[in-house]
Amino acid sequence: MTMHQTITPQPAATKATRVQFMEADDKDMLRAARDLTKGLGEAKAGIYWPDMLISAGLGYAGIATAILSGSLAVQLAAGLVAALALYRALMFIHELTHIHRDALPGFRTAWNVLVGIPMLTPSFMYEGVHVIHHKRTQYGTIEDPEYLPLALMKPWSLPLFVIVAMLLPVALIVRFGVLYPLGLVIPPLRKFTWERFSALSINPEFRRKAPEGDFALRVRWQEAGASLWAIALIASVFVFGWQPLATALAILSLAAVLNQLRTLVAHLWENEGEAMTVTAQFLDSVNVPPPGLAAEIWAPVGLRYHALHHLMPSMPYHDLPEAHRRLARELGTGSTYEGANHPGMAVLVARIAKSTMGTRGG
Repeated sequence: MTMHQTITPQPAATKATRVQFMEADDKDMLRAARDLTKGLGEAKAGIYWPDMLISAGLGYAGIATAILSGSLAVQLAAGLVAALALYRALMFIHELTHIHRDALPGFRTAWNVLVGIPMLTPSFMYEGVHVIHHKRTQYGTIEDPEYLPLALMKPWSLPLFVIVAMLLPVALIVRFGVLYPLGLVIPPLRKFTWERFSALSINPEFRRKAPEGDFALRVRWQEAGASLWAIALIASVFVFGWQPLATALAILSLAAVLNQLRTLVAHLWENEGEAMTVTAQFLDSVNVPPPGLAAEIWAPVGLRYHALHHLMPSMPYHDLPEAHRRLARELGTGSTYEGANHPGMAVLVARIAKSTMGTRGG
């Protein structure tokens, strides 16, 4: 007679969630993040400069090819390359808000001249704004310029959130080429433009305070440069016709939509305005670690490690992969750290969409 042992299936381990850590941090994870990343954290000019310059160069070459080529296939291919390359170049604006101002001499100015102003997104639009998103008591609250509880909103809010990004390049031309010059002679318009249209924010309730000190000086030259460029773009229609500008705007619209999709899955967007612990903020944020190369395209310059970035905001993008490897290896499967790791964009979009329909996952 053969004896059969009955084995009771064990439930799969559940991931750590934001709700579990709203009141208290996982101090072991925070300590590990500090201790295991010693030796990392220095911004390396030999990585930043070539990455930014090559990305910008490829982007502008792609735009020129798309404008000048007579072949639709070449135009489409060049346009795609340009959108991806310029998107990567633009994402260095995120690094500029976190690295020490003396870490990479000349990099901030060069980025603004080569990328920020030509793309009508100078660094002042992120500097002084993004840091609020990292403040312990303001992340995820009504004061956070970069947070909306998208997972708790109506289903139509998600496609609208993405589609509106298509209009961003045109909106930036209006902001810098029309509103800024008029604001120089109409002070109330100047104040309105600064408060409402001078930050890369998604929270419609956010109102930006007037710049002060050295930052105000940087704002002036960046804003003036962007305004002159926007006016030149408008004037180009009368010299070269509408097609070159329309082609460039279509490429930049694609980059803007890609960035908006990345923003959509950068967090789980499940907080209803409460202040959170650092661990809760981490678990409301998203890592999309290897394997898989797609995230390097849609979340470049370290943004595939967005949750890890919220643990260590000043860590340079090129050190985030190694920091992740150390933490994942040491803390292991089932850890709080693993709770912020997700497989990809499609799964995250599906989760948020499911939540908006009133059937939020765990």
